[in-house]
Amino acid sequence: MADRGVRAPAWLEELVRTSPPPVPWRDVVRFAITVPAPLAVAVVIEGGVRPGAALGAGVFATMGALAASLAPQGGPVRDRLRRIAATTTFGGIGLVVGQYAAGGGWGPVAVIAVLSAVAALVSAVNAALSLGALQLLVYTALASGLVTPLSPAAEVGFFVAGAVWATLTTLVQYRTEVGDPDRTAVATVFTRIGELLAAIGTADTEEARRRLTTALNTAYDRVIRSRSHIAGRSKELSELAGVLNAAAPLVEGTVAAVRAGVPADPRDITAAHALAAAVSGDRELPAERPDALESGGPTRRAVRHGLRLAWNVVGDPEERAGAAVPSVVPGWRTRLRDVADRTLGSVDTRAFAIRLALCMTIAEIARQYLPIERPYWVLLTVAIVLKPDFGSVFTRAVQRGAGTLLGVLIGSLLLAVLPRDAWVLVAMAAAVALLPWARSANFGLFSVFQTPVIILLLDLALPSGPGVVGARLLDTLIGCAIVLVFGYLLWPQTWKAPLDEALRDAAGALDAFVGAAFTGSPAERRRARRRSYRALTELHTQLQRHLAEPPPVSTRAAAFWPVIVQLERTSDAVTEAVIATRHGEPEPDLAQVSVLRRAIRDLEADIRAHRPPDDAEIHAEGVLAPVAREVDTARRLLREAAPGRPQPVDG
Repeated sequence: MADRGVRAPAWLEELVRTSPPPVPWRDVVRFAITVPAPLAVAVVIEGGVRPGAALGAGVFATMGALAASLAPQGGPVRDRLRRIAATTTFGGIGLVVGQYAAGGGWGPVAVIAVLSAVAALVSAVNAALSLGALQLLVYTALASGLVTPLSPAAEVGFFVAGAVWATLTTLVQYRTEVGDPDRTAVATVFTRIGELLAAIGTADTEEARRRLTTALNTAYDRVIRSRSHIAGRSKELSELAGVLNAAAPLVEGTVAAVRAGVPADPRDITAAHALAAAVSGDRELPAERPDALESGGPTRRAVRHGLRLAWNVVGDPEERAGAAVPSVVPGWRTRLRDVADRTLGSVDTRAFAIRLALCMTIAEIARQYLPIERPYWVLLTVAIVLKPDFGSVFTRAVQRGAGTLLGVLIGSLLLAVLPRDAWVLVAMAAAVALLPWARSANFGLFSVFQTPVIILLLDLALPSGPGVVGARLLDTLIGCAIVLVFGYLLWPQTWKAPLDEALRDAAGALDAFVGAAFTGSPAERRRARRRSYRALTELHTQLQRHLAEPPPVSTRAAAFWPVIVQLERTSDAVTEAVIATRHGEPEPDLAQVSVLRRAIRDLEADIRAHRPPDDAEIHAEGVLAPVAREVDTARRLLREAAPGRPQPVDG
């Protein structure tokens, strides 16, 4: 028998996995120039690296430049500026509040506890505020232990000045970039459609379908959702939203073709890529659109019909203007209600606020009573590891610890061999240039290069002795231990079935999709389909997070993988049924639609109650028969993945 070898557990593979990302050269150059520049100016003014007000100003300005450089991560300029503004504002607040978190006693403990709870609630509002909430904690921790000859107002002022400088370099890079991110996002949808059509019947089909779903999510987020915040400002965004909605029949036809396993017409693949090039502005759309198909089966006709509809909208300015989607700006009451639902109204957010406040409070107590050289580093570690979002705490803690270990060794080696002169700036520029590349790989690699930057920066503000290596490493390990024990191991949610809520959301969205598919308008069907696939995407995201946890969490998550795949197949079957009815198949009996929806709702109830579904089969006829079979399969797989069911042994 062949030697199977020893394979690492799945959770360990997820923990150490690093996909080599491409090097973002424009970001690399921007970081290398932007971040050390304020410190370089201070060194020139001071005539060298000498303690004083000028060096302190350079340190805080460099902090602001670093924070504002890390904030934007691509996308439209308004999103980049929103993230920079959140980072700068909350970072400045942290520098001020940190003055009240210094010293001993229960006063600083109370400040840290309240601030942590607020940061957790703020982070649930949106991605920009989540980033800002992290900066609030980070710069509060730094200000609690960083002593400089500057006044608090001057520290904040230079921090903001550094952020403004980084904003200018970000805008310069944006203005020199080729292509509009909004147009690129919509064009990518057509590119992914062409790739999926070409992948039908191959091993790459599933991955190509998920790439299309990701492209659709990104395009809707960047275009249609952005429209709700900039009413009346962008005719182009309105037209792009119309193009995106006009692509819906083509997406439906493509999904149906994949589901049926019907190879695509090569002309359709070429046409999809031509639409992508026209939307992005690379090439003009050919004058002759694809001919209508009178034969070839319903799925091929659906794909060609979708292509022709999209061709009309993309190629004709009048059609594009007519398809433009007007923005709907929600009222302040609606926005306030949404914010309340995501913050105080969310059980997960409230639990996370308690968890973050507990860990930061314990870190503050450790800062006061443990005999460590730089105690604020413990607070800093806890804030970064248990940052304000709901990702894998275990993964970040382990990766942060390992990454910081290497980063401390690199930073300390640089301090040992480099004189305190301009060579420090060169080393900082080299380390910071690697951050945009490392960030795309994983959190641990990012920590490897971020830590030397912070060590070099803080050593200029507070020169330290040779013992800084051991001290910094000890502080990091204490912070990671606090997170792992008080933010992870002691919480019952850590050990429960991890995907229940995401599975329920996906089942509920699937139920709504079935209802809209056969009883709703085309617009309602399109929205329901988008919600269903978005819920499935979120379910995949949650699965990947939990696969990186140690057993039993990763084991339970892996058991649900077939269920997730089956829910995707069920959504595809609904799309196929819609296409079939559009091309002449009899409309389904509404009573059978109700039976099917009831079975899906029962599936959701079974997930909620942590019970296996019963083994009764669903009977349906016509276009609903394939959908019923997929729902039956999903119920069977959920029974097999139910907690407590013996799992087969791979022998």
